[in-house]
Amino acid sequence: MNSAEQRPRALLAEASRRWVRLLPWGVAFVLCVALLPTTIVVLTADYGMNGAVASALAVAQAAPLLLAVVRPLRAWFVIFAADVAGALVLLGVDFEERLLWPFPPMEIVGYVGLCLALGLRESRRTLLLVWLATAGVNVGLGFAAPHGTEAVSVLLTILSGVTLLLGGALRERYEVQRRLAEQETISEAERERRTLLEERARIARELHDVVAHHMSVITVQADTAAYRLERLPPDAQDELTSIAATARESLSEMRRLLGVLRNEETHGELAPQPDLTRIGQLVQATARAGTPVTFTDCDAEVPEAVGLSAYRIVQEALANVVRHAPGAPTQVSVSQDGGRLTVLVVNGPPPQALAGPLEEGGTGHGLVGMRERVRIIGGTLDVGPLPGGGFRVAAQLPLNERNVT
Repeated sequence: MNSAEQRPRALLAEASRRWVRLLPWGVAFVLCVALLPTTIVVLTADYGMNGAVASALAVAQAAPLLLAVVRPLRAWFVIFAADVAGALVLLGVDFEERLLWPFPPMEIVGYVGLCLALGLRESRRTLLLVWLATAGVNVGLGFAAPHGTEAVSVLLTILSGVTLLLGGALRERYEVQRRLAEQETISEAERERRTLLEERARIARELHDVVAHHMSVITVQADTAAYRLERLPPDAQDELTSIAATARESLSEMRRLLGVLRNEETHGELAPQPDLTRIGQLVQATARAGTPVTFTDCDAEVPEAVGLSAYRIVQEALANVVRHAPGAPTQVSVSQDGGRLTVLVVNGPPPQALAGPLEEGGTGHGLVGMRERVRIIGGTLDVGPLPGGGFRVAAQLPLNERNVT
């Protein structure tokens, strides 16, 4: 536990308004400034007490009121002992019967203010013990009253009890309001979380109904083509087998994505994420699709996030080549240079016979996704068309684990 946790907070320190937070200090200062000289004057002039003793009692009875703002129980021990000591000292002083004993008016005012501070801070048990101590002392001092039974003892017992009760009620009311506010905050957070989960579940359903269904159909058609079509050439059969494998892999990744969106623990999440070792499979699948690709491999040991980002960048770049420049010669290289991994995908213009792209235009989401992945791990991305036709994607990914977030 640090010192900030051990340091007590002042009364009303959690109030939202500044003047409310300063109110306890202001009241304590006014009481201290007003009661300190008044006590000295009354004890010396009216009761005839020695000036030095009166000054010491006045300091002990008034100064701890400032401490009561932070530690009211400790202040009570000091003031309670000083008030009892003052009453005992007055037994040895010959004062007029009209004067109050055992507690002069200024002591009653200070003690009532102290009881209010106690009620705002301490527990019910502590407040009850304080009141019982106050009532017990008043009863005990009543047997030594110099001029018979003093009503001031009964008055102080009643006032202290009412003040302690009032302060405790205010404190408990504040605690109830604070807990209600916290509960409302928690409930609002839960509502936002539930709304987010419902939206993610809706997106997952849409992905499943639209994408996963069509991918499943492609997989089944490619797998069964050899049985449904007679005299299928070996090259075509190999092509369909490759299509089925690619579709199954896409379905597996789609299921992992759906599991994340639904916030479920699925078996798909246990599968390892793609890394550098899987880039060769991407290149082979692209080559089987009719795009000549040359690949320069790299056997470097890289962080998981870097390997996944490199795989996704190559995957998106090759997909763009197939969609927008089918048949274009493409070069893919992954190399390590010092503390960075360089991923380069460059394609030339497509052959004249296949100059038309498979897709017109595009959403641009692929390039945005590349930039987001590279930015997350602290790398750089350079993409753009080449002067003689074609396109270039170059990414540099840091291998330092500290840069990977």
